[in-house]
Amino acid sequence: MLHIVVCIKQVPDSREIRIDPKNNTLIRQGVPSIVNFYDMHGLEEALRIKDEHGARVTVVTMGPPPAEKGLKECISLGADEAVLVTDRGFAGADTLATSYVIAKTISKVEETWGPVDIVFCGKQTLDGDTGQVGPGVACRLDLEQLTYVNKVVGVDASKRKVRVHRLLEDGVEVVETSMPVLVTALKELNKVRRATLPGMIRAARYKPVVWTTADFPDLERAKIGLKGSPTIVAKTWVPEVKAVKTQMITSDTAEGAAASLADQLWEKDLPARLGWIS
Repeated sequence: MLHIVVCIKQVPDSREIRIDPKNNTLIRQGVPSIVNFYDMHGLEEALRIKDEHGARVTVVTMGPPPAEKGLKECISLGADEAVLVTDRGFAGADTLATSYVIAKTISKVEETWGPVDIVFCGKQTLDGDTGQVGPGVACRLDLEQLTYVNKVVGVDASKRKVRVHRLLEDGVEVVETSMPVLVTALKELNKVRRATLPGMIRAARYKPVVWTTADFPDLERAKIGLKGSPTIVAKTWVPEVKAVKTQMITSDTAEGAAASLADQLWEKDLPARLGWIS
């Protein structure tokens, strides 16, 4: 049976994000959190593979204790197990330190529940937008990686092959590779299902597995948290809102409105200023 790991992150709702002007970090207090929606599409694809081929789906996340809520949501949708990696030592991690901890977590998941065949991550997170953690995990675990995937064409469990469509700037690339493999998901990949009543009941009773730094004997402390994060946010700012003057043109007919618009453009000499006439 296939074993699929899905990496998720609980992020601030992008509609409520604010920046602390003193230390240039996100203000998370009082901001509602959601599971990063790219990650949810990765979870959905893992569940579809489970429905078709049979698989164990394990969800992992690194974050503070409240991230348990996001893991329970994944359980309600059909994930089998969930792991929360939480410790003050992990706080302040950038993408380099995060990929290190997630890679260590997946290795421990393998020791606990067996070898991992496919790892799903979202393309990027709403609060970071770097797209670096998934590829970073793949490099650390020496996995094949398929990024920017908008369609999983097929999974051949017997031949241990995965074929996908990758969305590139100039078209779509069809790629097939061997497991184990890491896939980063786009929102076009699928439509996320709704939780069933039995799933919600199971999630309400479920307690995620919690691992701290003490559960990783070989963890290098210099590679986690702030110490392991060379990325520095030197400055952030919010763009100023510029007022735009508008004017409503009204007329009983389309021709009248067009004529009125043309007259005003000629009055302001816009055609010549825009190079429409010489």
